[in-house]
Order: sequence, then C-alpha cells, then structure tokens
Amino acid sequence: MITVINYGMGNLGSLINMFKRIGVKAAIESDPEIIKKAEKIVLPGVGAFDSAMSCINKVPGMIETLNHKALVEKIPILGVCLGMQLLTRCSEEGNLPGLGWIPASTLRFPKHQGLKVPHMGWNIARPNSTSKLMLNIIDESRYYFVHSYYVLIDEQSNSLMKTNYGIEFDSAIGLQNIYGVQFHPEKSHRFGMQILQNFAKL
Repeated sequence: MITVINYGMGNLGSLINMFKRIGVKAAIESDPEIIKKAEKIVLPGVGAFDSAMSCINKVPGMIETLNHKALVEKIPILGVCLGMQLLTRCSEEGNLPGLGWIPASTLRFPKHQGLKVPHMGWNIARPNSTSKLMLNIIDESRYYFVHSYYVLIDEQSNSLMKTNYGIEFDSAIGLQNIYGVQFHPEKSHRFGMQILQNFAKL
C-alpha cells in the first residue's frame, strides 16, 4: 500500500487514478496517526513552497511523523513536483526551511531571451543513475513539467535524471530511501507509469 499525503496542496486524484491503472494499491491520508503505519509515501505538491511548508507544519504531528518515516524507519518516499522541492533545504520562492532530507536547493529559473517561465509542457529527462527508480527508463523518455523553480543538487551522485530548459537541472533526485521527480509522472503516460511502477516495487 502506498500512502499519498494530503496536506492541502496536491494533485491527489490524478495520482490515485494512475496507481489504480497500474494495479498498485494507494490511499490518500491526512492523519499523522494513520501515516505512522505507512509502508511507502508519496508527497505531492502544487503551488508555492512556503504555502506548502506552512500547511505541513500546521498539522499537529505531521512534520514529526514524516521525519520519522523518512529518517528513522527509512521507508521509500517519493516527492512529486513541488513535493520534490520540499525535500530540499530551502527555496528562492520563499523563506521557510524545507524538509532538508536531500542536500539541495530550489532556485528560480534565470531569465533567458525567449524562454518562458514557468517551464510548462513536455520535455526529455535523461537518466544518469543506476537507481532502481530508473529501471527500464530510456534516454529519450518524455515527461510533463509545470514549474518556475528547479532543484540544484549538492552532490551529483544524488542526481537521477537531468533535463535541459535553458539550463540543465536535476529533474529527478534520490538519496537512500528518499526520491523526488520534478515532473508529473501521473500525467506523463507510459514513461510516468514506469517511474511509479518502479517506486511501487522498491
């Protein structure tokens, strides 16, 4: 069973539908007492960094439960889109600290002539890791992105995929049991399905 965290800012229905499509049991949960029993966690997110962290911090026991599952029990955790950015220390989008589970920062796309921000639509993400999350992922796989900020990883060994949009950025990251993807796997057809299948098998 995969537990999809509901803290008020996530594309929950689409994720649940995709898990159902690939035959994986998943449930939406917002109660930290129930989340304590989770075997795998997906942390989604749509919107602003500070708003998301504020929502998580406002739920009594939520941050403590998530930290325990990630850092003590070390169950598999996948951050999706804004959820991946929340795994980092901080974001240029706001002032609140992130979860800090993976040494990285979230930065705003620089201004390039003719380059629209947010980065929205289909783009290639190239795997550069032998992580189990990358199993059967081909070099020219395409995913659906919607974001104005990108993740810069401290250690390249924690970068799982790279994408180019004016600059090269880390579109998937991983450290031990914790993973993140900047794109929306639930909207990325067969390539996104493969990512979610791989996560379900971890």
